[in-house]
Amino acid sequence: MHKRSVTPHDAIDAVITWVDGADPSHKAKRLSHLAPARAHLHENGINPHRWACRDELTYCLRAIENNAPWIGTIYIVTDAQKPDLRNLSAWLRDKIKIVDHREIFAGFEHVLPTFNSLAIESMLWRINGLAEHFIYFNDDVFLTGSLEPIDVFRGQHPVLRGKWVDHSALGNTASDLVDPTLFHDFMQVNAGRLAGFDAAHIFASAHVVHPMKVSVFAQLFARHHGAFMDNIAHKFRDVSQFQPQSLHNGACIESQNFALAPAIDYLHLRTGAFEDYSLNAVRAYLRRALSSEIKFLCINDLQQVEAAIPDARAWIEAAIAPRKAAA
Repeated sequence: MHKRSVTPHDAIDAVITWVDGADPSHKAKRLSHLAPARAHLHENGINPHRWACRDELTYCLRAIENNAPWIGTIYIVTDAQKPDLRNLSAWLRDKIKIVDHREIFAGFEHVLPTFNSLAIESMLWRINGLAEHFIYFNDDVFLTGSLEPIDVFRGQHPVLRGKWVDHSALGNTASDLVDPTLFHDFMQVNAGRLAGFDAAHIFASAHVVHPMKVSVFAQLFARHHGAFMDNIAHKFRDVSQFQPQSLHNGACIESQNFALAPAIDYLHLRTGAFEDYSLNAVRAYLRRALSSEIKFLCINDLQQVEAAIPDARAWIEAAIAPRKAAA
C-alpha cells in the first residue's frame, strides 16, 4: 500500500532533554546514588560535564524559533526541574511543555531517579500527546540555518545523518571497555546488533538532531522488551547499553524506510577538542557555523569552550540568528 508523504499540515514536534546538574536537590540526589556505585561505573557515565548547564537550552530554543518556526510542540524532558524561560518570547513559551521523567517512565517508576541519558532516550517516545514524527535534540545542539520539514523527513522516511563504519576490532583489548572516547562506539555497536547489523557494518549516527517516529519505537519496545528493560535499569551510563536513536535508525535502515542527508550539514565540537587542536583551529571550526551549508552545531562542553574562547557566546548568537536573504 502506498504510504502518504509528510505534508506541511503534519505536526512535527521537538523533544529536548535537559537537566541542571548544579541544582542542589538534583546534585544531592545524584551524589547519593553515585557514591556506593562509583567504583563500578564508566568514566563516560559519571563525568560532571554530563549534567552541566551553561544556557545551552536557551540557545537551542531560540535557534528553533529563528530557524524552524514550523515545529509544533516543543517538549522539554527533565527531572522535577523547571527551566527558566522568562527571557524567551511569549510565542516560544506558548509552544513549550515541560515533561517530568515520571511521565515517560509511567509503569516503570522503580528505575527512577535516573541520571542516564540512554535510559531517558529509551522512553521519550512515551510522552503524552507526542506527534508521530518528532525531532530529538540534546540541549547542546543548535540550529544554525533555516531548517525545513524536508530536511528531517522525506515523505514518511526520517533523514539520517552519519556514516557507515567498521567497528569489528572494538573490544579486542580490555582497555577499550574503559576508554571514554570509545563509549559511543560501543553504544552504537550494541544498537546495530539489535537491529541486525554486524559490528563490521554499523551506521554511526552523527551527534546531531534525530528525526524519529513514535510507531518505530513502539514496535522496537515490543520486539526488544528485555533489552529496553536492561537499558532503563542503569542509573548511570554503562558500556553494555545501546543508543536508542541508533537502534531507531538501524531499524529504519533495515526496513528501507529512511533517507540519507545529501551532504554533511552539521558541526560537532566535542569535549576535549582543545587537547587535539589549536585554538585557531577551533575558532576556524566554529566560524564554519556561519556558512550557508551548515544547519546544525553541537557544542559538547560550552564551559570548556568559553574558558578558551571568551567570545564563544557571540559566535553562537551569530550562528543561530536567522540568515539574511541573498541580495
